Amino acid sequence: MSRKKTFLESLTHWFSDENFLIILEEIQVAIAKTLSIAMITIIIVCCGQLILYLGQKLLTDSDLIFKDSLFEIFGLFLNILIALELLENISAYLKKHVIQVELVIVTSLIAVGRKIIIFDLDKKGGEDLIGLAVAVLALSISYLIVRLHHSK
Repeated sequence: MSRKKTFLESLTHWFSDENFLIILEEIQVAIAKTLSIAMITIIIVCCGQLILYLGQKLLTDSDLIFKDSLFEIFGLFLNILIALELLENISAYLKKHVIQVELVIVTSLIAVGRKIIIFDLDKKGGEDLIGLAVAVLALSISYLIVRLHHSK
């Protein structure tokens, strides 16, 4: 009987609010670290692919300004930049244990900006471009609100 009681007391202790929150925080930190490692791997692989792609274009394209593939190259650069921003978001979370809204908004602005840069009007309609413009406006207003709030 005392073993059952000891086990139940131990179980109750581990699932008390304070201890449970500590366990949750440790799990969140472990997941954030795993995501950081995965993101670093992705960034390294993408940088390697970009270098190979640029090397191939330099060796095979007679036109040095990448006339046909310039926007594709910009898209690849911005993919890496977005991945770096996501890594910054994860790092900021690990440092302060809070999600920094300002960083998330900036990352979103970069992602929408990437979409605009690689946008192909021949394949997509003007409605899609208007949607992206509305997203940029909304994110910009959100960023302004957050900046004004933090400056007070």
